Amino acid sequence: MRAGPSQEEIRRHNLGVLLRHVHLGGPTSRAELTTRMGLNRSTIMALTADLTAAGLVREELPRETGRAGRPSLVVRPESSRVYVLAFDIGVDRLVAARVGLGGVILDRYEAARPRGVFVLPDVVGRLAGFTTRMLRATGPDSVCVGAGVAFSGGVRSSDGFVRFSPNLGVAGVPLREELERALGLGVPVAVGNDANLGALAEQARGVGVDCRDLIYLHGDVGVGGGVITGGQLLGGHGGYGGEVGHMVVNEGGRPCGCGSQGCLEAEVGERALLEAAGRFGTRIGRDAVRAVVDAADRGDIVAQDALARVGDWLGLGVANLVNIFNPEIVIFGGMLREIYLGAAAQVRSRVATDALRACRENLRLRTPLLGDDTTLVGAAELAFAQVLADPLDALARVGA
Repeated sequence: MRAGPSQEEIRRHNLGVLLRHVHLGGPTSRAELTTRMGLNRSTIMALTADLTAAGLVREELPRETGRAGRPSLVVRPESSRVYVLAFDIGVDRLVAARVGLGGVILDRYEAARPRGVFVLPDVVGRLAGFTTRMLRATGPDSVCVGAGVAFSGGVRSSDGFVRFSPNLGVAGVPLREELERALGLGVPVAVGNDANLGALAEQARGVGVDCRDLIYLHGDVGVGGGVITGGQLLGGHGGYGGEVGHMVVNEGGRPCGCGSQGCLEAEVGERALLEAAGRFGTRIGRDAVRAVVDAADRGDIVAQDALARVGDWLGLGVANLVNIFNPEIVIFGGMLREIYLGAAAQVRSRVATDALRACRENLRLRTPLLGDDTTLVGAAELAFAQVLADPLDALARVGA
């Protein structure tokens, strides 16, 4: 028989739970933490004292109470002192940010990335260069507790090894290992699929807060998906779960970068829309997609027909996912945000036709509250995972 948790294990667990409340919910009074965690006031006081001593939070008097009597102290995250590095490696761009505890973006750099060329030393070198510039702005008592990377492709969960990325044209890349070496900071680096991290970000801080069953669809030339069911990310055995963009929706349809035909991303991705609108080859990227949506809004028949066609395939893909996972909400992020906003009628019509009534009756279709930063925020939350699980141990590992 396994022994029950020790008092020290319970204490460390509670420290993580309290820090998570403050990290995700912002400044929170001791009284509110007592209610949320179901612990007594003296225990909450002891936990906040430990986190304060570690430099993770601080306690302050509330600015306004509106009540008579002694006010409850407010616990605030030490956002400027404790931070992570977040990186987003997409088809067209590289983004690096320094994100403080509590989710505050303290510093940020972004650069365009040429398509069709992925040289690992160049990519990690640019991210390391951004990091060097960001670290110059940090105070002497600040501490980096980790780094997270959102990557547009299939990432092995055990070691951050990129197995495939058809749209970046790369496979078999030891991304985590090389980035750890390039950064040289001695902090843990975690790598995840961008759509999976987008799902976690929208659940933690976006339109899916308090939602236990959601699907986040991310468009970045292709289509990726993050599926959360019962409050947990569906990662799969090796970490490759959620590749819904390679679900075949049109047998014998358009060729896909994965080698198959008629995949969802082949029928609704950037190229499919631009070719249908007669615009492929003139412009690419999010601006080109927005231009088609804008033209359709102005009455361009060709653009309207292209959006309707792509929206119909997107709706079919969503209907299939709704029947399988019965989510409460489906979120359209990245390039798919523009496509959904331009083709919402077609998407909703297809879902109404092809999804089971019981599965779709409470369904909400939404765009990300976090906008273009959804996957970057997800990378930051991935980096914070260890410190939120065991704050004191995580600080000890980075020598803080």
